[in-house]
Amino acid sequence: MNIDLLRLRNGIDNNVVVDETYSFSEEELKGTGVSKLDNVHIQGEITLNAVKELYLNLNVNGVMIIPCAITLKPVKYPFNIDIVGDLSEIDEEYTENNKNLINSIDILPIIWENILMEIPMRVVSPYADVTKLHGDGWRLITDEEEHGNSALAELEDLLQDSEVR
Repeated sequence: MNIDLLRLRNGIDNNVVVDETYSFSEEELKGTGVSKLDNVHIQGEITLNAVKELYLNLNVNGVMIIPCAITLKPVKYPFNIDIVGDLSEIDEEYTENNKNLINSIDILPIIWENILMEIPMRVVSPYADVTKLHGDGWRLITDEEEHGNSALAELEDLLQDSEVR
């Protein structure tokens, strides 16, 4: 998503308006845990501050499709991200490639990095049937049980008994 900065750098325009919709390919989503990420809306502007540094003010929103942690069925997970700040601080790669990108910049890596930080560790569908929490040789352990049902609990009791004596 290359943005032309020539008019901004020459002082013709005060800002560059960004209003795009982007759909990520399966190749881009590989290894992220996201099944589908279409129609991501990117809206905002790029301006020059008083010392001629690029300032980014973007809002990125959309819906990612993630498999449910229990049923593996697709779950819609909405997100809304604000990306605000000096471009050289936001994207260190920009400062390294600054000489090559005087007249344009690709903001997609910045957007992608921020979306990756929004991906949740796990999502449970509100329609997931959690009535069957056990089966032949297995049972679902909740967070409360995991902390309260330690395998070493019996050893702690033995340790406390030996201290009393």
